[in-house]
Amino acid sequence: MITRLYTRAQALPALLEKRILVLDGAMGTMIQRFKLDEAQYRGERFKNWSKDVKGNNELLSLTRPDVITDIHERYLAAGADMIETNTFGATRIAQADYDMADFAFEMNLASAKLARAACDKFSTPDKPRFVLGALGPTPKTASISPDVNDPGARNVTFEELRASYYEQVQALVQGGADVLLVETVFDTLNAKAALFAIDEFFDASGERLPIIISGTVTDASGRILSGQTVTAFWHSVRHAQPLAIGLNCALGAALMRPYIQELNKAAPDTFISCYPNAGLPNPMSDTGFDETPEVTSRLVGEFAADGLVNIVGGCCGTTPDHIGAIHDKVAPLAGRKLQRTFFYKEAA
Repeated sequence: MITRLYTRAQALPALLEKRILVLDGAMGTMIQRFKLDEAQYRGERFKNWSKDVKGNNELLSLTRPDVITDIHERYLAAGADMIETNTFGATRIAQADYDMADFAFEMNLASAKLARAACDKFSTPDKPRFVLGALGPTPKTASISPDVNDPGARNVTFEELRASYYEQVQALVQGGADVLLVETVFDTLNAKAALFAIDEFFDASGERLPIIISGTVTDASGRILSGQTVTAFWHSVRHAQPLAIGLNCALGAALMRPYIQELNKAAPDTFISCYPNAGLPNPMSDTGFDETPEVTSRLVGEFAADGLVNIVGGCCGTTPDHIGAIHDKVAPLAGRKLQRTFFYKEAA
């Protein structure tokens, strides 16, 4: 069987060779600006739900699709080339916290369709827009015990993660995702379950989409939560042959820089992505984070000017204003050059 690539996705490697692509910013930060209450999260369909659902942002793709569409379109209007689906927590494992595991597939499908429609609305021949199907880390970790007195204890199994991610991938692809983004990785074993599920889906379906993998360095140790350095993390996931490897969340751009530099050395033949937080948390700020669009864009622009990145955007605390400012900074700059020509080939 010949593996088929989506036509839209085939354009990405060539585009990344030509210019830096801009990813969107925070979904949660923007949702908070709508100040939705419990009733608005529930909508008519879930008005009698047994648990509080305020904060279940993925549910809004079903109950308030107008909010999610508005956020997508604001980021696209600001210049984003790529937008993430509203599916960071749309796995059975994460949705179990709200007793909504059985709605996970529907949430992913609806979210992908909303992002697809927004991208199609804003796409032009000169500036195509791409949907990144977001696979978040889940609130459970396969590598670390939840009980300090029992180091061998686990609250999730690899198989549970694999099955949950497989369902998510099915829905995201069915809904129109161009790329699968395994993001905010704090546990490499969780990421491996996601990558296994993706590969399993590719084999079963005959579809093969590009993959982006983005880890999260949690503190000044330079390691992700499960203990790996950035270089070790890369070597643990490089078998997936991702379109790009990168970092997001936890840190602002200034603190993230040495780890992006480390990735550049570790992965010379793979595109690099970077979407940091807007600095450090600041409850007095409008976005809950320190950095203004001018500061974040300047720092990310320095990454681009130094040839460190191919995809840039924002994570927690970033808004369309941040993404617009980042877009303007990187638009005249060339992306990081790979040490070999990157290409996809059809696999027999």
